[in-house]
Amino acid sequence: MKRFLLGGLTLVLAALPAPAGARTPEQEVTAWILPSASPRLVARNAADLTTLSVVGIGLRADGASTSSPTRAMRRLALAGHRHGLTTELLVSNYSDALGDFDRRALHRMLSHPARIRQVADQVARIVGRGPWDGVNVDLERVRESDGAGLVAFVARLQQAMPAARTVSIDISATSSVRGYRQRGYRLADLAREVDVIDLMAYDYSGPTWTGPGPIGPLAWQRASVRALRSRVPARMIQLGVAGYGYTWPTEGTGRSITPRGARRMVQDDGADATFNREYGEWTATLSNGTVLWWSDARSYQLRAGLAERLGLRGTAVWRLGSADPLGGS
Repeated sequence: MKRFLLGGLTLVLAALPAPAGARTPEQEVTAWILPSASPRLVARNAADLTTLSVVGIGLRADGASTSSPTRAMRRLALAGHRHGLTTELLVSNYSDALGDFDRRALHRMLSHPARIRQVADQVARIVGRGPWDGVNVDLERVRESDGAGLVAFVARLQQAMPAARTVSIDISATSSVRGYRQRGYRLADLAREVDVIDLMAYDYSGPTWTGPGPIGPLAWQRASVRALRSRVPARMIQLGVAGYGYTWPTEGTGRSITPRGARRMVQDDGADATFNREYGEWTATLSNGTVLWWSDARSYQLRAGLAERLGLRGTAVWRLGSADPLGGS
């Protein structure tokens, strides 16, 4: 899950259509969805998906419990089931109060074996009651010293949930095994405990942490997968793909944008945009100096192809309601 910031060709001011069918029969495609979304959004995209991951319950500040799923979350899960999708409930340490992931709350849990068991058992009960097929663990900003606790948490989830339920985990991309370990990811140990690893191969650049640049450049994604594959079977990995972009204004703070919003900004400004073949993303500079980078349907197709060539399980898209339709419609 991304932060909750709600040499090329001339831009075509509509999403470039993907080839018919956004995935091959062998590829899995997960998409995250916010609880505020309409079930109609699920219906429009279901043909191009296999799994719907619904955001989500949150770890409380004490690190000892989580919130409960809302009616809206359950409604989306049921919509997914009606369209033949596997549904996951996302559990996260994102804090609305902080506007970021709560590293302290996460440490309070992962450094305390009794809290690990308590939270894992609570989540397992929630998922076991349905309508969920599994849980998507999105615990971010993990301390390196808490890596063993993260492994213990997903192991306890697997132990506590019904056997038919699955556990996936989202991990932030980096281009070295050492980098993964520094981020709290003990890759081989995690691979023994979870069913799927969603590699969040985006937010390489962003307006509050870097200058203007691509959201998830292809070379960095390839390097991140290469490092991950050295410790994790390829068929467990789903390549995370951005369905959004960012702005970098000359003054003030940038923001996230949808691909559709980016195209509208460029059109309204009368600017030109180019598709950077090296990075696999669009970029434009507006007349006021604001720089845009975004990842659209064409960007997605390049990454779906990359995942297939690398023998990965498939892709995972952040998120429905922001990303272009995966089937290009």
